[in-house]
Formats: sequence, C-alpha cells, structure tokens
Amino acid sequence: MNQNQQLFQTPFSGAYWRCAWNDFKNPKILIVAALLIALRVAIKSIAIPVGPYLNITVGFFVNALGAMIFGPVTAIFAAAVSDTLGCVLFPTGAYFFPFIFVEIAGSLLFALMLYRVQVTTWRVIVSRFLVMFVCNLVLNPAILILYNKLVLGGEYAFFTLPRMIKNLCLFPAEAFLLVLFLNVMIPITSKLGLTFGGSLKMQFTKRHIVTLIVMALIAAAAVAFYSYYKVVLSK
Repeated sequence: MNQNQQLFQTPFSGAYWRCAWNDFKNPKILIVAALLIALRVAIKSIAIPVGPYLNITVGFFVNALGAMIFGPVTAIFAAAVSDTLGCVLFPTGAYFFPFIFVEIAGSLLFALMLYRVQVTTWRVIVSRFLVMFVCNLVLNPAILILYNKLVLGGEYAFFTLPRMIKNLCLFPAEAFLLVLFLNVMIPITSKLGLTFGGSLKMQFTKRHIVTLIVMALIAAAAVAFYSYYKVVLSK
C-alpha cells in the first residue's frame, strides 16, 4: 500500500503521527479543513429537537467527518480556529478561553478513533461515547466550575443528575445518526482521495443491525423518560 494511503490499527505509532503531520502540511487537506471549519461555525447553533428540553446539535457530525479526514494534528488546529471564530461571530455569552479545550478534546478523540483506520460501526459508536463522556461529563463541568468561580463569582456542581441523564439520553440517538451519516460520507471521501479505508460503506452484520435498532429504541425510550423527568418529576 502507498504510504500516503496507509491504515493503522491504533494511533500508538510514529508512522501514524508522521501521516497526521504530513496531512497538516498538505494543501488539499488544509483546503478541506478550511471548508469544514466554515461549515462547522455556520451550523454551530443549529440543533435537531428530539423532545422537550432535548436537542441534538449537528456540529459534531462535521467535527467527526473532519477528524476522520485530516487526523489529530489538523483536528486540533481546526477545533481551535472554529471555536474562536464561533465565539467572535456568534457570541453566546462572555468569552472564556478554557472552553476551547472542550472543542479540541472532541476533535482529537474523533481523530484518534476514525483517522487512517478501517471505520466500523463499533468505532463510530465508541468515538461518540468517548467524546460525550470526556467532553460533556468531565471537561465541560470542570471548566464551568472555573468559569463560575472566576467570572461569575459563584459555585457550580461538577456532578448533576439532570446533566448526566441528558447526555445518556442523547448518546444512543447521536451515535445512531453518526453511524448513518458517516456511512453515507465514507464512499464520497474515498472517491475524493480523502480517506483510504475503501470506497465501500461500513459493513453491517446482523449484529450491527440489531445494535443500531436497539440503540434507536433506547434513544426513543430515553427521550421519553427525560421528557417525563423534566415535565412531570421536576415540578
């Protein structure tokens, strides 16, 4: 296989990071990164309502696609640029620099799971779970504690049951939709020479199909439970 099209089992090799660095210097990849950064900023505030108080933001689809194409080095750069541009062009409150690390971590985790590998259903699901856990349940609350203490002069709880329930409710739906989205995009990126796992879509065995159906059912049940929790139990 051409070194430029090399695939890896894990990111724990020098060759993997050399490929990521070479892609960071590749004009074609940088043009794609710039386009995806612009798209990511433009759709940052767009969300799909799936129930009362529950919305799926669509930015992570572009985030995952970009990370899969250009790898961890460019992903870190793209995340930093898109977060900064988003705050400048579409401010939603006081700017607090440490929030940039949430964006960087999400892009990095997607890249480590999806770049230069044979993308599978399990990899996509696990990548979304890692981003949800590390970014939404660990990093974001930690930075919010710092933000509330330094900027607002108040307190913020690291662990809250509603936040955990919300993220666990959204995860099955987000993972399910991400699998479907990347399954459509992989043949396109392969034909454009942006990814190298083959032009075929992700292979779906009976186990994969059952898993996706179960996840869709879990997502529906989770949304119903969260809606009930917010509307009825929180009164």
